[in-house]
Amino acid sequence: MSTTAQRSLAGLPQKVSVVEVGPRDGLQSEPKFVATDEKIGLVNGLIDAGIRHLEVTSFVSPRAVPQMRDAADVLAGIDRTRGAVLTALVPNTKGAERAVEAGVDAMVVFMSASESHNLKNVNRTRQSSLDGFKDICRIGAEAGIDVYGAIATSFGCPFEGDVPVQSVVDIAKAYRDMGITVLSLGDTTGMATPRLVQERCRALADAVPETDIALHFHNTRGVGLVCVYAGLQEGVTRFESSIGGLGGCPFVPKATGNICTEDLVYMLDECGIETGVDLAQLIAVSRKAEDSVGHMLPGQLMKAGPRLEVHSMDAVATANG
Repeated sequence: MSTTAQRSLAGLPQKVSVVEVGPRDGLQSEPKFVATDEKIGLVNGLIDAGIRHLEVTSFVSPRAVPQMRDAADVLAGIDRTRGAVLTALVPNTKGAERAVEAGVDAMVVFMSASESHNLKNVNRTRQSSLDGFKDICRIGAEAGIDVYGAIATSFGCPFEGDVPVQSVVDIAKAYRDMGITVLSLGDTTGMATPRLVQERCRALADAVPETDIALHFHNTRGVGLVCVYAGLQEGVTRFESSIGGLGGCPFVPKATGNICTEDLVYMLDECGIETGVDLAQLIAVSRKAEDSVGHMLPGQLMKAGPRLEVHSMDAVATANG
């Protein structure tokens, strides 16, 4: 648990929920299959570190996303005694039925704010996606399982450029009308800026005040945590991130990974914002994740360590002269 004793900076929330999406959003584009037991170990390690909201897999076609072919087995192996909320992405009714059978705590439906990216990402029009979600919400309601909504390309599209804020608002309203009250704005393309974050957060606060907004940033242009800070200033208390900075949308040119969970927690700790996460344990999990995927991850804190980590003076050479 965070040891930060200072009060949160003026105007910022005192407590934030960190939603870990690495086991799904991070691993899905990894070319090497990560063994099921390693995925389970990753999730259990994250829960041990204090993460209480995790997107652990997706119930998609194994042909489309081979990395997620063990979705039910992963869920079956996770320690469910710690009170963590485990969610899974579902693209259609078949996926929703499999997710219910596997015992997810919540299902996540997703679509893009731009028509062109939705066609590339799921090969459907936006309206077709929305029409399909109604059946998923029905399946969720019958099983007593919540359905969350995600909007990809909420801050910009690689094929269309700027995405009108009204497009995001219209989808958010459609979600609300289906009974979806948790909504994630996805910065799939890494095009978010503080100004766009402010604009969209304020528009949604006016249009769907009953909806709990989460922000999901990628660090493609190096301003992911700056956008988090902009969201904090707007009162957002739910942020999605990926351990080690894993991830990157395969349907976005030049895409890079999500903001890094341990980097996010470090920044929140230093702002005096409580997360309930043990940073040292989180860094250890990040290093294990790097071993699992077999290549260096972009997270900074796992390399540099926390600000007040001290070193022996013998660790570096003494200057001559």
